[in-house]
Amino acid sequence: MATTSSGGRSRENTAKATVTDQISQAVQSTSNLLHLMQQSSSSQVQLGKLPKNLLAKSSTIKNTGQLLEQMPRVISALDAHMENGMQSVPHLQTVIQLLANMETNQLSSLSQTKRP
Repeated sequence: MATTSSGGRSRENTAKATVTDQISQAVQSTSNLLHLMQQSSSSQVQLGKLPKNLLAKSSTIKNTGQLLEQMPRVISALDAHMENGMQSVPHLQTVIQLLANMETNQLSSLSQTKRP
């Protein structure tokens, strides 16, 4: 992520948003179609032929659409969090080196105090 240019990241975010929008629209269209069919008397016979669990899942389909609408923001937030984490790696390496030095010093100090 740290090596990705801002232009590349922008294109990637745009592509993710486009795909998410298309999936969300498809899910929303399916949900809307089911609701319209439920309201139409001529569609009642056709609805009777659908599996009962499909109709029961129409609210789940709507919720999925709402979640998919939020995905670009979630992905962007996670991407920014990962970018910040990647920038912290050099600091973590310094801390690791300091801890290793402290451990080495403590071990050498202990070994010197145990000598007769």
